[in-house]
Amino acid sequence: MPDVATTIASLVNDGARRLREAGLAEARREAIRLWTGIVNGHVADVALRGEQPVDAATETRYGRAIVRRSAGEPLAHVTGKIGFRKLELMADARALIPRPETEGLVDLLLARVRTGRIVDVGTGGGCIALSLLQEGSFDDVVAVDRSGPALALAKLNSESTRLRPTLVRGDLCQPLRERAFDALVSNPPYLTEAEYRNLDASVGEWEPEIALVSGADGMSATRRLLDEGRDVLSPGGWLALEIDCSRAAVTAAQAAALGWQDVTMHVDLFGRERYLLARRSKTR
Repeated sequence: MPDVATTIASLVNDGARRLREAGLAEARREAIRLWTGIVNGHVADVALRGEQPVDAATETRYGRAIVRRSAGEPLAHVTGKIGFRKLELMADARALIPRPETEGLVDLLLARVRTGRIVDVGTGGGCIALSLLQEGSFDDVVAVDRSGPALALAKLNSESTRLRPTLVRGDLCQPLRERAFDALVSNPPYLTEAEYRNLDASVGEWEPEIALVSGADGMSATRRLLDEGRDVLSPGGWLALEIDCSRAAVTAAQAAALGWQDVTMHVDLFGRERYLLARRSKTR
Protein backbone atom coordinates (compact mmCIF):
# COMPACT_ATOMS: atom_id res chain seq x y z
CA MET A 1 0.00 0.00 0.00
CA PRO A 2 1.54 3.37 -1.01
CA ASP A 3 2.35 5.93 1.64
CA VAL A 4 -0.21 8.69 2.07
CA ALA A 5 1.39 12.06 1.32
CA THR A 6 1.53 14.58 4.13
CA THR A 7 -0.35 17.73 3.13
CA ILE A 8 -0.12 21.27 4.47
CA ALA A 9 -3.51 20.86 6.15
CA SER A 10 -2.69 17.53 7.81
CA LEU A 11 0.70 18.80 8.97
CA VAL A 12 -0.77 21.95 10.53
CA ASN A 13 -3.63 19.98 12.11
CA ASP A 14 -1.15 17.60 13.70
CA GLY A 15 0.98 20.53 14.88
CA ALA A 16 -2.05 22.17 16.47
CA ARG A 17 -2.91 18.93 18.27
CA ARG A 18 0.60 18.62 19.68
CA LEU A 19 0.67 22.24 20.81
CA ARG A 20 -2.74 21.80 22.45
CA GLU A 21 -1.46 18.75 24.30
CA ALA A 22 1.47 20.87 25.49
CA GLY A 23 -1.04 23.26 27.09
CA LEU A 24 -0.89 26.17 24.65
CA ALA A 25 -4.18 28.07 24.58
CA GLU A 26 -4.04 29.27 20.96
CA ALA A 27 -2.68 26.07 19.51
CA ARG A 28 -4.10 26.29 15.99
CA ARG A 29 -3.19 29.94 15.52
CA GLU A 30 0.37 29.20 16.62
CA ALA A 31 0.58 26.08 14.45
CA ILE A 32 -0.31 28.21 11.43
CA ARG A 33 2.18 30.91 12.47
CA LEU A 34 4.90 28.30 12.71
CA TRP A 35 4.03 27.01 9.24
CA THR A 36 4.17 30.46 7.68
CA GLY A 37 7.45 31.13 9.45
CA ILE A 38 9.02 27.90 8.21
CA VAL A 39 8.09 28.37 4.54
CA ASN A 40 7.91 32.19 4.47
CA GLY A 41 4.33 31.79 3.38
CA HIS A 42 0.98 33.41 4.08
CA VAL A 43 -1.71 32.43 6.55
CA ALA A 44 -4.20 31.99 3.70
CA ASP A 45 -2.04 29.24 2.20
CA VAL A 46 -3.26 26.79 4.83
CA ALA A 47 -6.85 27.22 3.63
CA LEU A 48 -6.23 27.77 -0.08
CA ARG A 49 -3.44 25.21 -0.61
CA GLY A 50 -4.16 22.83 2.24
CA GLU A 51 -4.19 19.70 0.08
CA GLN A 52 -0.77 20.43 -1.42
CA PRO A 53 1.85 17.80 -0.44
CA VAL A 54 4.75 18.75 1.82
CA ASP A 55 8.27 17.56 1.06
CA ALA A 56 10.14 15.56 3.70
CA ALA A 57 12.67 18.29 4.53
CA THR A 58 9.96 20.87 5.21
CA GLU A 59 7.99 18.36 7.28
CA THR A 60 11.08 17.73 9.41
CA ARG A 61 11.74 21.44 9.92
CA TYR A 62 8.14 22.01 10.92
CA GLY A 63 8.24 19.10 13.34
CA ARG A 64 11.32 20.55 15.03
CA ALA A 65 9.59 23.93 15.34
CA ILE A 66 6.59 22.28 17.01
CA VAL A 67 8.90 20.53 19.48
CA ARG A 68 10.62 23.80 20.37
CA ARG A 69 7.34 25.67 20.88
CA SER A 70 5.87 22.77 22.87
CA ALA A 71 8.86 23.06 25.22
CA GLY A 72 7.92 26.69 25.94
CA GLU A 73 10.36 28.52 23.68
CA PRO A 74 8.76 31.83 22.58
CA LEU A 75 7.04 31.80 19.21
CA ALA A 76 9.22 34.68 18.00
CA HIS A 77 12.37 32.70 18.77
CA VAL A 78 11.11 29.60 16.99
CA THR A 79 10.11 31.48 13.84
CA GLY A 80 13.09 33.82 14.18
CA LYS A 81 11.01 36.89 13.42
CA ILE A 82 8.62 39.40 14.96
CA GLY A 83 6.48 42.20 13.59
CA PHE A 84 7.01 45.66 15.05
CA ARG A 85 5.06 48.59 13.62
CA LYS A 86 5.84 48.50 9.87
CA LEU A 87 8.86 46.25 10.18
CA GLU A 88 9.56 42.52 10.27
CA LEU A 89 12.58 41.97 12.48
CA MET A 90 14.76 39.04 13.46
CA ALA A 91 14.24 37.83 17.02
CA ASP A 92 16.21 35.47 19.22
CA ALA A 93 17.56 35.09 22.75
CA ARG A 94 20.11 37.90 22.36
CA ALA A 95 17.56 40.64 23.02
CA LEU A 96 14.14 41.26 24.50
CA ILE A 97 11.27 40.38 22.16
CA PRO A 98 9.61 43.67 21.08
CA ARG A 99 6.14 44.14 22.60
CA PRO A 100 3.12 46.05 21.27
CA GLU A 101 3.39 48.41 24.25
CA THR A 102 6.73 49.68 22.96
CA GLU A 103 5.12 50.60 19.66
CA GLY A 104 3.12 53.17 21.63
CA LEU A 105 6.34 54.78 22.88
CA VAL A 106 7.39 55.37 19.26
CA ASP A 107 4.01 56.97 18.49
CA LEU A 108 4.27 59.35 21.43
CA LEU A 109 7.75 60.50 20.48
CA LEU A 110 7.02 60.93 16.76
CA ALA A 111 4.06 63.14 17.67
CA ARG A 112 6.55 65.54 19.28
CA VAL A 113 9.76 65.34 17.30
CA ARG A 114 10.51 63.97 13.82
CA THR A 115 13.78 65.70 12.85
CA GLY A 116 17.25 66.29 14.23
CA ARG A 117 19.35 63.75 16.11
CA ILE A 118 17.88 61.10 18.37
CA VAL A 119 19.31 58.35 20.57
CA ASP A 120 17.71 55.03 21.52
CA VAL A 121 19.35 53.91 24.77
CA GLY A 122 19.18 50.17 25.44
CA THR A 123 18.25 49.41 21.85
CA GLY A 124 18.27 45.60 22.12
CA GLY A 125 17.48 44.26 18.66
CA GLY A 126 16.95 47.80 17.38
CA CYS A 127 13.15 47.94 17.04
CA ILE A 128 12.74 51.54 18.28
CA ALA A 129 15.74 52.97 16.43
CA LEU A 130 14.79 51.30 13.15
CA SER A 131 11.16 52.42 13.37
CA LEU A 132 12.23 56.01 14.03
CA LEU A 133 14.53 55.90 11.00
CA GLN A 134 11.78 54.51 8.82
CA GLU A 135 8.98 56.81 9.97
CA GLY A 136 10.75 60.03 10.93
CA SER A 137 13.03 62.43 9.08
CA PHE A 138 15.96 62.36 11.47
CA ASP A 139 19.49 63.36 10.48
CA ASP A 140 20.89 60.58 12.66
CA VAL A 141 19.55 57.87 14.95
CA VAL A 142 22.07 56.48 17.42
CA ALA A 143 21.35 53.09 19.02
CA VAL A 144 23.20 52.24 22.25
CA ASP A 145 23.39 48.97 24.16
CA ARG A 146 25.86 47.50 26.62
CA SER A 147 25.23 43.97 25.31
CA GLY A 148 27.44 42.90 22.43
CA PRO A 149 25.07 40.09 21.39
CA ALA A 150 22.11 42.48 21.34
CA LEU A 151 24.00 44.92 19.14
CA ALA A 152 24.93 42.07 16.79
CA LEU A 153 21.21 41.32 16.42
CA ALA A 154 20.49 45.03 15.87
CA LYS A 155 23.12 45.03 13.11
CA LEU A 156 21.41 42.09 11.40
CA ASN A 157 18.07 43.89 11.61
CA SER A 158 19.67 47.03 10.23
CA GLU A 159 20.98 45.07 7.26
CA SER A 160 17.72 43.24 6.60
CA THR A 161 15.64 46.44 6.71
CA ARG A 162 18.27 48.58 4.94
CA LEU A 163 17.93 51.17 7.69
CA ARG A 164 21.19 52.45 9.13
CA PRO A 165 21.29 53.64 12.74
CA THR A 166 24.66 54.40 14.29
CA LEU A 167 25.29 51.43 16.59
CA VAL A 168 27.28 52.16 19.75
CA ARG A 169 28.26 49.81 22.55
CA GLY A 170 28.11 51.38 25.99
CA ASP A 171 26.36 51.60 29.33
CA LEU A 172 23.29 53.86 29.01
CA CYS A 173 24.39 57.45 28.29
CA GLN A 174 28.08 57.06 29.12
CA PRO A 175 29.37 56.92 25.50
CA LEU A 176 27.30 59.93 24.39
CA ARG A 177 28.40 63.53 23.94
CA GLU A 178 26.86 66.40 25.90
CA ARG A 179 23.97 68.31 24.32
CA ALA A 180 24.21 66.14 21.19
CA PHE A 181 20.58 65.05 20.79
CA ASP A 182 17.14 66.47 20.26
CA ALA A 183 15.46 63.45 21.84
CA LEU A 184 16.33 60.41 23.94
CA VAL A 185 14.08 57.36 23.93
CA SER A 186 14.48 54.20 25.97
CA ASN A 187 12.72 51.03 27.04
CA PRO A 188 15.13 50.23 29.89
CA PRO A 189 15.05 47.23 32.23
CA TYR A 190 12.61 47.97 35.06
CA LEU A 191 12.02 44.84 37.12
CA THR A 192 13.35 43.89 40.54
CA GLU A 193 15.16 40.58 40.96
CA ALA A 194 12.16 39.21 42.85
CA GLU A 195 9.82 40.23 40.03
CA TYR A 196 12.12 38.62 37.51
CA ARG A 197 12.11 35.33 39.45
CA ASN A 198 8.31 35.36 39.40
CA LEU A 199 7.97 35.98 35.66
CA ASP A 200 6.12 33.50 33.52
CA ALA A 201 8.56 30.86 32.29
CA SER A 202 7.90 31.91 28.69
CA VAL A 203 9.77 35.14 29.50
CA GLY A 204 12.07 34.38 32.42
CA GLU A 205 13.61 31.24 30.94
CA TRP A 206 14.13 32.57 27.42
CA GLU A 207 14.74 36.32 27.39
CA PRO A 208 17.94 38.01 28.64
CA GLU A 209 18.00 39.00 32.30
CA ILE A 210 20.17 42.01 31.45
CA ALA A 211 17.23 43.50 29.52
CA LEU A 212 14.76 42.99 32.35
CA VAL A 213 16.34 43.47 35.80
CA SER A 214 17.38 46.86 37.14
CA GLY A 215 18.57 46.74 40.72
CA ALA A 216 16.86 46.00 44.01
CA ASP A 217 13.93 48.35 43.36
CA GLY A 218 13.74 48.05 39.56
CA MET A 219 14.63 51.72 39.17
CA SER A 220 18.41 51.80 38.69
CA ALA A 221 18.43 52.28 34.92
CA THR A 222 15.49 54.69 34.98
CA ARG A 223 17.12 56.87 37.65
CA ARG A 224 20.33 57.02 35.64
CA LEU A 225 18.47 57.98 32.47
CA LEU A 226 16.67 60.78 34.31
CA ASP A 227 20.02 62.02 35.59
CA GLU A 228 22.34 61.42 32.62
CA GLY A 229 19.72 62.34 30.04
CA ARG A 230 19.92 65.98 31.11
CA ASP A 231 23.51 66.12 29.89
CA VAL A 232 23.14 64.50 26.46
CA LEU A 233 20.00 66.38 25.39
CA SER A 234 20.01 69.83 23.87
CA PRO A 235 17.97 72.48 25.72
CA GLY A 236 14.29 71.72 25.13
CA GLY A 237 15.08 68.16 24.03
CA TRP A 238 12.57 65.37 24.60
CA LEU A 239 12.90 62.39 26.93
CA ALA A 240 10.59 59.40 26.29
CA LEU A 241 10.76 56.37 28.60
CA GLU A 242 8.81 53.15 28.90
CA ILE A 243 8.37 52.40 32.60
CA ASP A 244 6.77 49.90 34.95
CA CYS A 245 3.21 51.03 35.65
CA SER A 246 3.55 50.30 39.37
CA ARG A 247 6.36 52.89 39.57
CA ALA A 248 4.78 55.60 37.44
CA ALA A 249 4.14 58.06 40.27
CA VAL A 250 7.62 57.77 41.79
CA THR A 251 9.25 58.07 38.36
CA ALA A 252 7.32 61.25 37.55
CA ALA A 253 8.22 62.71 40.96
CA GLN A 254 11.90 61.98 40.43
CA ALA A 255 11.81 63.57 36.99
CA ALA A 256 10.26 66.74 38.38
CA ALA A 257 12.77 66.84 41.24
CA LEU A 258 15.64 66.69 38.74
CA GLY A 259 14.31 69.69 36.86
CA TRP A 260 12.63 68.05 33.89
CA GLN A 261 9.89 70.19 32.39
CA ASP A 262 6.43 69.26 31.05
CA VAL A 263 6.51 65.87 32.77
CA THR A 264 3.52 63.78 31.65
CA MET A 265 2.44 60.16 32.02
CA HIS A 266 0.66 58.27 29.23
CA VAL A 267 -1.24 54.99 29.25
CA ASP A 268 -0.61 51.90 27.15
CA LEU A 269 -3.05 49.69 25.22
CA PHE A 270 -4.41 48.31 28.49
CA GLY A 271 -4.92 51.66 30.22
CA ARG A 272 -1.84 51.35 32.43
CA GLU A 273 0.53 54.27 33.00
CA ARG A 274 3.41 53.01 30.89
CA TYR A 275 5.23 56.01 29.39
CA LEU A 276 6.92 59.11 30.76
CA LEU A 277 7.55 62.11 28.54
CA ALA A 278 9.46 65.20 29.62
CA ARG A 279 11.61 68.01 28.25
CA ARG A 280 15.00 69.30 29.25
CA SER A 281 14.95 72.84 30.49
CA LYS A 282 15.58 75.37 27.74
CA THR A 283 17.63 77.56 30.09
CA ARG A 284 19.97 75.01 31.64
